[in-house]
Amino acid sequence: MKRNGKTSKNGHSKKERYLSVESVVRARYAQGARAVQPDLCCPVDYDPRYLKVIPREILDKDYGCGDPSRFLKAGDTVLDLGSGAGKICYIASQIVGPQGRVIGVDFNPAMLALAKKYQKEIGRRIGWHNIEFRYGKIQDLKTDWETVGKYLKRKPVRSVEDFTVLEETLHRSATLIQDNSIDVIVSNCVLNLVRREEKRHLFSEMFRVLKKGGRAAISDIVSDEAVPRKLQEDPELWSGCISGAFQEKEFLKAFEEAGFYGIQIENMDAKPWRTVKGIEFRSVTITALKGKQGPCWERNQAVIYRGPWKQVEDDDGHIFKRGVRTAVCDKTFQIMTRDPYASEFIAIEPRQPIPLSKAKPFNCQRTDERHPQETKGASFKKMKEAVSECLDGACC
Repeated sequence: MKRNGKTSKNGHSKKERYLSVESVVRARYAQGARAVQPDLCCPVDYDPRYLKVIPREILDKDYGCGDPSRFLKAGDTVLDLGSGAGKICYIASQIVGPQGRVIGVDFNPAMLALAKKYQKEIGRRIGWHNIEFRYGKIQDLKTDWETVGKYLKRKPVRSVEDFTVLEETLHRSATLIQDNSIDVIVSNCVLNLVRREEKRHLFSEMFRVLKKGGRAAISDIVSDEAVPRKLQEDPELWSGCISGAFQEKEFLKAFEEAGFYGIQIENMDAKPWRTVKGIEFRSVTITALKGKQGPCWERNQAVIYRGPWKQVEDDDGHIFKRGVRTAVCDKTFQIMTRDPYASEFIAIEPRQPIPLSKAKPFNCQRTDERHPQETKGASFKKMKEAVSECLDGACC
């Protein structure tokens, strides 16, 4: 068949392929909510302490490839993308405690029903109720599809005018997940199910809802080689976490392009989960941070990279040489003195602190050393040399 820019070799338009992929994914995971589908998950060892309160039906029908919950802490507000049967949400609830909060988002009604089936019972076992499940797409965390469904029951869309009114109503309605409202985003083998054209927006949505200083902990499937188009267009392989897998480097690049920093590979399986057409697919867990955006102020601070590498480069292109007092702005100084960088750097504060209200703009293109005189202050005067008492043998 001739291609007209919208039709593929197999005669299916992009829209048809999209609907086919999405419908197969929904159908397969709906089936997974009714009966166990072993092919949808990798073997994962979860902390058994948190599994005791979760019914066997959820444990058996929740599919994943890692354990992002180990990156949570007490008091966190957690968003689980593609929460499925709810296992990670119920684990997270126990970790964040009664002061924390857990939100699960999924677009599969059957999975949401299973997650909610034991919600009150599990809450009683845990000792608190801090979980809510919401109906939505992880690549569109603004649209509340429960609101859409209720609206369509009252006012079915039968014309373009009706559709325009629906759009306006949704625009005015509450956002599914608010901007800057989440401490930690977790996801367990779900990002690969989002069609390729929407993946960039998926990451921008993740970035949008995280608070400044927030973090993401994502377990997913990656491929060692790029997945060819023929495999990408196979709905069955897509729903099986194969066709939509990120290529290893592209997965990290997606975090970078969205504005994340401090991106780390926390775990990467040595052995592939599956091999298709010679391409290896394996589980990986990535953590990343939000918060490097903002103005740069000069406060005469410096950091010294400890090593062992001769030099390293951060996500903003700053070069840190081993053992060198590198001049940094206040923002970079604050970042480099927190995890995951703190153990790698020595912080050098100025002798006379400069209040932010009096700080001048810092040129972040600056890559030179911070002279000790800068840190001590322009008015620093060389102190009188101290005489060592050890020369007289008094302390040895």
